[in-house]
Amino acid sequence: MRPSLSAPAAMNDKTPKLAELTDRVLFGDLWQRPDLSLRDRSLITVAALIAQSRLEQLPFHLALAKEHGVREEELAEVVTHLAFYAGWPAAASALTRLEP
Repeated sequence: MRPSLSAPAAMNDKTPKLAELTDRVLFGDLWQRPDLSLRDRSLITVAALIAQSRLEQLPFHLALAKEHGVREEELAEVVTHLAFYAGWPAAASALTRLEP
């Protein structure tokens, strides 16, 4: 199943209000603003997750980035670039989430 701009099922089941806000505000408003493309928003989100070592969210957003036109090679380059800005451990941990 491909990720879409909506809250994951587990969020709907466990925290319905958070799922509603995710769908309405995050994905329904913020992600739809015209000054950045979905592709750019995906790259920014992936970079922020890597920098903060938020690995639980990374698979969803890596798949979403690909859906928005980001290539595997570009994602690998983001990881490499962030090793010097977010730290080597953050980049090495993110590397394990990239597809082979």
